[in-house]
Amino acid sequence: MKTIWGFVKKEPVLTISALAALVSCAAVPPDAAYLGYVDFRTLALLYALMLVVAGLRNAGVFTRLAHAVCLRAKTARGMGALLVAMTFFSSMLITNDVALLTFVPFAVVLLGMTGRGHDLILIVVLQTVAANLGSMLTPVGNPQNLYLYSYYDFGAAEFFRVTAPVWALSLVLALLLCLLLPRSALRAEMGEEPGMDRGKLRLYLALFAVCLLAVFRLLPWPAMLLIVVAALLIFDRKMLAAADFMLLLTFVAFFVFAGNLARLDAVNALLRRLLDGREYLTALLASQVISNVPAALLLSGFTDNARALLLGVNVGGLGTPIASLASLISLKLYSRSRDAHTGRYLLVFTLVNAALLAILSAACRLL
Repeated sequence: MKTIWGFVKKEPVLTISALAALVSCAAVPPDAAYLGYVDFRTLALLYALMLVVAGLRNAGVFTRLAHAVCLRAKTARGMGALLVAMTFFSSMLITNDVALLTFVPFAVVLLGMTGRGHDLILIVVLQTVAANLGSMLTPVGNPQNLYLYSYYDFGAAEFFRVTAPVWALSLVLALLLCLLLPRSALRAEMGEEPGMDRGKLRLYLALFAVCLLAVFRLLPWPAMLLIVVAALLIFDRKMLAAADFMLLLTFVAFFVFAGNLARLDAVNALLRRLLDGREYLTALLASQVISNVPAALLLSGFTDNARALLLGVNVGGLGTPIASLASLISLKLYSRSRDAHTGRYLLVFTLVNAALLAILSAACRLL
């Protein structure tokens, strides 16, 4: 029982999605149609991208970048702005959760070295919203974008037309919030520049390019997957296990759950009525309760309004700590830091997220 409870606490979203899938299977007994539920293209892309990003991180790319940029900070405000900007822009390519896993621990160490530990709460909160909002621009920025890009067969130009205006406003707002940090002079001994494996860097940059070709449908996804797996089998075999398989299983469970719901006439009709004309609001509210990735998977089967759903689940990553799984990552990382004040962190997190959620929702209505 301890083992089971430990797994539930560690993987609550997977547990809930698996239970929901099992319950739905009682209403719709398994048959050949189940194979049509799963979007194998999305799963293959997500798996390959996780491997590539893990490889780049293992090569030392992100710590080298963070070290180089932070050497240029002269004030606490400048350092905070650089940390937020790095998180914002990197999340577009390496996903919001990986950006936080990379730069939040760096912020914890850096603020400790500079004696600015009292600024850590605000900086980590701003890094969190930066990762969630910065990642909305590209199809590879977060799992819900990757799924919706494939599900609705977006073109690249069409996708960017939807996300770019809100993304640009988000960047301005994130940097403006950095003005809350003091302009105190910053002194720190950064130590030697971190090393970087240039051989691995070249390998994973090439594989990242292959993944992008598949994302934008210039290369068939089975060919992309074959190239990535074959390259890692030859050059870096241990990295094949570096993906978040629990996230992949969560996707499979929600594919089954959503597919079964779509075959229940009463549920199908109810969700379509709820979504009709309220796609953005429904997606945003659903994200607050079940997080934005499951919300995208669930609601996509009941609406053709791709634009509203895409914006709803991305802006919906703001709000509660569970609105985006990436927010839980930064909360966990902060809570492990020295002299952490989790209650104060949640208060600042809630205030910042509520303000940004209101502003961006108003902007989405105008756009």
